[in-house]
Amino acid sequence: MTSEPEQPATATDLPLGPARRRGPLTVGERVQLTDPKGRMHTITLDPEATFGTHRGYLRHADLIGGHEGVVATTTGGTDFLVLRPLLADHVLSMPRGAAVVYPKDAAQIVAMADIFPGARVVEAGVGSGALSMSLLQAIGPEGSLLSVERRADFAEIAEANARAWFGDDHPAWRVVVGDLADVMAEQVAPGSVDRVVLDMLAPWENLEAAAEALAPGGVLIAYVATTTQMSRFVEDAKESELFTEPRAWETMLRGWHLEGLAVRPDHRMVGHTGFLVTTRRMAPGITPPLRRRRPAKGAYPVEEDWAEDLGELPVSAKKLRRVRRDLVRAEDLRSGGAPAADDAPAAEDEAQAPAVVDDAPATD
Repeated sequence: MTSEPEQPATATDLPLGPARRRGPLTVGERVQLTDPKGRMHTITLDPEATFGTHRGYLRHADLIGGHEGVVATTTGGTDFLVLRPLLADHVLSMPRGAAVVYPKDAAQIVAMADIFPGARVVEAGVGSGALSMSLLQAIGPEGSLLSVERRADFAEIAEANARAWFGDDHPAWRVVVGDLADVMAEQVAPGSVDRVVLDMLAPWENLEAAAEALAPGGVLIAYVATTTQMSRFVEDAKESELFTEPRAWETMLRGWHLEGLAVRPDHRMVGHTGFLVTTRRMAPGITPPLRRRRPAKGAYPVEEDWAEDLGELPVSAKKLRRVRRDLVRAEDLRSGGAPAADDAPAAEDEAQAPAVVDDAPATD
């Protein structure tokens, strides 16, 4: 009995992402070179190309066929560490059509939205594809990611960046150009989505569409840049009564300088990049329980009593008398007359004089 010869593996049979790039470096791979000062340079290996610096150059051919984790030396004697880039490195060095979601926020989205292998995820706002790649690595080939982008040029750049990272088109990914609500109404069955990720200017406009697509208990997470966006999204989510109480936070990343005993925080850090808000879908027909904690005074001001809510204090009669006396004295000085007496003004004068309100906060 003869065995059939093995067929060569096609591109779709190969693993995706880092699993595809095990072993020696090959032509067309992206490689990260780090100089003695810690500066990183990303190159695509080409047997005819060189990497030039002001201190000599490296031939790509000297790296092809070798392993990563080695040190390559330029003709001028400068050493470069050779490694394949991580996803975080790829995201920060890849071509951008729009601003990317930084790795620190992408990691929070994957963890706090509980993006699991095989999950069915809808993403709005593809940008340059940074967050899409993190979602695809989390859900794996068995999951499903529908990414909706309004701009065709952004979608094209995102697909190219993802293809460069995974080595091929990811089987779990579909990119559709259009409006989120319209696309989900056409292509997503109600209650069939596990997670919805919104990275867009006005995520509150898609609360009902997201609720329609999410299964009960599904997670909705929004990435917004400003406090006004965050507040609007949270309040509209509460008012809809379709979701649980939202949670909001931001992440700040600070590195540390490590040099012998000189251990201290770095002078620079990746501070505010955006806010994250998470909430979960209630079952159809069920309203979330009322919040029991007492809101802070002024959190929800009523238009009629806004001054009281803002804590403005009434101006006392004593202060008004003092202000009026100071004004009269100043007028007398400007006119060249004698200043008025310091004793209190007559009652009839007070009755006829208009009230003067000081713009400064009351101290009495």
